[in-house]
Amino acid sequence: MEVHEQADRRNSLEAAHGLRKERGKKMERKRVGIVLFEEIEVLDFCGPFEVFSTTRLNEEKRREEPSPFEVLLVAEHPDPVTTTGGMKVIPQCTFENCPRLDILVIPGGWGTRKELNNPVMLDWLRTRAGEVETLTSVCTGSMLLGFAGLLNGLHATTHWRSLDWMRDSFPTVTVEYKKHVVEDGRVLTSAGISAGIDMALRVVARYCGGTVARATAKHMEYPYPDNNARRIQF
Repeated sequence: MEVHEQADRRNSLEAAHGLRKERGKKMERKRVGIVLFEEIEVLDFCGPFEVFSTTRLNEEKRREEPSPFEVLLVAEHPDPVTTTGGMKVIPQCTFENCPRLDILVIPGGWGTRKELNNPVMLDWLRTRAGEVETLTSVCTGSMLLGFAGLLNGLHATTHWRSLDWMRDSFPTVTVEYKKHVVEDGRVLTSAGISAGIDMALRVVARYCGGTVARATAKHMEYPYPDNNARRIQF
């Protein structure tokens, strides 16, 4: 096992252990912010939203108890956002009035190309990244993190079509071509679209332990990602 992977495993175990100790008292809900923008890929944000919102610490009380994660959809403006497929999504808060976050999720999609030149987006990401415990991205959302200077010196990945773009854009980033999800300390990046579900399950495992993460995947009828190899071969 590589030293880098050993560090990832250690970080995950430490986070899960800390939450299990805390759970003996009363677990503090973690607030997840998922960023929206025009032409965002639907599953990029809906996948993690489903994972975090459907997580339960006690499966026997699934209908009685809430998720340990509070999930918010955040956008620059309060107006509905139009996704790549034409779905209209209403943000729950804006960059200006977004409350404190513990976990930040940056989805991808064709709309990232425009947002790379949006100083409001990049400045907000830099500010919030310094405040959250866990910073994540799905698909080309990692390019937004990269252009905001938040991946410097880290291992990261993105959609398979954009791997060379990431490599050429960020010389200090070690681009992982073969991994589905890349964990580097508190930063998690994932491959394209459906990989966001795998990434979110890893975050659940970090905070709540592997048993809860597996139960979440089972409830979703989604195969738990025991293998981190990139599913698409190229």
